[in-house]
Amino acid sequence: MTKQYGKFGGMYIPEILIAPIEELSQKWKSLKSDEDFLLQLHQELESYAGRPTPLTEVPSFAKYIGGPRVFLKREDLLHTGAHKINNAIGQCLSGKALGKTRIIAETGAGQHGVATATACARLGLQCVVYMGAKDIERQAPNVTKMRLLGAEVIAVNQGRKTLKEAVNEALRDWSSSYEDTHYCLGSALGPYPYPDIVATLQSVIGKEARQQVLHVTGQLPTHVIACVGGGSNAIGIFSGFIDDEAVSLVGVEAGGTGKNLGENASRFATGSPGVLHGCYTYLLQDSCGMIAETHSISAGLDYPAVGPQHAHLYELGRATYSSVDDNQALEAFRILSVEEGIIPALESSHALGYALQQSYAADDTIIINLSGRGDKDLPQLMSEGVIR
Repeated sequence: MTKQYGKFGGMYIPEILIAPIEELSQKWKSLKSDEDFLLQLHQELESYAGRPTPLTEVPSFAKYIGGPRVFLKREDLLHTGAHKINNAIGQCLSGKALGKTRIIAETGAGQHGVATATACARLGLQCVVYMGAKDIERQAPNVTKMRLLGAEVIAVNQGRKTLKEAVNEALRDWSSSYEDTHYCLGSALGPYPYPDIVATLQSVIGKEARQQVLHVTGQLPTHVIACVGGGSNAIGIFSGFIDDEAVSLVGVEAGGTGKNLGENASRFATGSPGVLHGCYTYLLQDSCGMIAETHSISAGLDYPAVGPQHAHLYELGRATYSSVDDNQALEAFRILSVEEGIIPALESSHALGYALQQSYAADDTIIINLSGRGDKDLPQLMSEGVIR
């Protein structure tokens, strides 16, 4: 068993998945240093996805927290509207390198599903996306996009009908189809090597942000903030600053509607270490070890576990993890929209909401990773009467 991040991570998988996981591990080990693969990935991210993304200063938003310099890393400006395309293109290229012709994926907020469907269309691959029936209802625009892009979207009606159940179904599919199928996992979790694959592909965010902030300000930021569901956008931007002890790294989970188990998706506040979907990490579970229900206004944060590298950073004390409730996220959503003309995803609004609750020195420099744009959330917010 491989343990990638201290005591967290590993490969907790049924025997039937050992063969495809080992195949993927060996291929990924070679692809990470394959110049032709890395060149193709770079070219696709630059000419197709739209990298590098800007680092945008938001002075009007900054006034709400006492006037430090606040910058947004604009992953919302990527093709498909979120950071997920970085991982999807890289994994679909990896799938082709493995000789696979079919790609399966899970999705919660729909952004990973759209990104995977987009990458498959670009690369000539068949695409199947599993999505909880509840998430299909609240993320209807993304479902339409996936189908328009040629993907088959399969509704999952088990359990709470959200992301956890979608992952379950994707793993069931993969266990019987791996000879011609690659599972494009959407976040930095799951069995090894997936946490490493996703973190490596998303590290482009941190590399760019580091170069950009040094160019603009001449110094490193004092704080880097990102929302944390599974943790891919957060580990992506954190990776550019992990070795800089003076830079505070803050992950923001979904506080939902309350602090009791089942009312939120705050794994570090109300969870404990355990195993889910192939890795040992922090997760929400009851006293008997049963996976607890979760809640968040944001479909992309509504998941009971977190990536193992985040669990390791938490126990090391290198990163801190907090939470923002639904109402605080909605307040941040409105403020950024009105004050800066940028409509953020509800996931990213949690990171913005955290900043709004803090007090900063006037000479602080803050980078908030704006992981996606909010177009996908507007029908949900309108149907719930939150906006008109």
